Amino acid sequence: MKTVFTRTPTLKDCPTHYCPGCGHGIAHRLIAETIDELDIRGRTIGIAPVGCAVLAYDYLDVDMIEVAHGRAPAVATGMKRTNPDRIIFSYQGDGDLASIGAAEILHAAHRGEQITVIFINNAVYGMTGGQMAPTTMLEQVTATTPDGRTAANHGYPLQVSELLAMLPGTIYVERCALSSVAQVRKTKKAIRHAFELQLNGAAGLALVEVLSPCPTYWRMSPAKAMEWIDSHMTKVFPLGRLKG
Repeated sequence: MKTVFTRTPTLKDCPTHYCPGCGHGIAHRLIAETIDELDIRGRTIGIAPVGCAVLAYDYLDVDMIEVAHGRAPAVATGMKRTNPDRIIFSYQGDGDLASIGAAEILHAAHRGEQITVIFINNAVYGMTGGQMAPTTMLEQVTATTPDGRTAANHGYPLQVSELLAMLPGTIYVERCALSSVAQVRKTKKAIRHAFELQLNGAAGLALVEVLSPCPTYWRMSPAKAMEWIDSHMTKVFPLGRLKG
């Protein structure tokens, strides 16, 4: 039989612990492929905070640092400033980056820190039981919004990419999705571009937001969750390049 795909070396050969249909595995593969294609495995340091995102260190065979909830941009700032020759990236979920870590990402972006941020947005807290996140959409049902999120009671979903694109310290902001083969390819291209900017010495923060499925807490099948990204999430979080 003809081999049409092989595992890229930076992606560890191990069983996954993620729920069926979770998007983290796809995102890990895209990051690993990018690192190998750019030949930066020995120079790369990943920062992973609390949440489903933290277990990226089980799958990516590069130096990784586990940090407190929301503090990845702060730690990444220190790592880059003390190791300017290294490629530093954070890998964060929406419950982390957009909530307890909102101040850290905002100020890292405003300062124009030379780091790469991969922001996984599934509009819910995944690790702790499916509670409402800052990115949960209006009318979306979660463990803490059983009747759906309302603007009057809970406010509006936070559009992180639009917010950060306004800051002079960001050099590249793009929102992508994992909802189809075509969208996965676009996401890979965006992630590679974000890493290339840092590799080439561009001054400023690059962020790629990735709309990712969470079938378990969306209470959908994996296939339906992928469809839901296109039918619902992209209306609130439009895909495309916002800056750079």
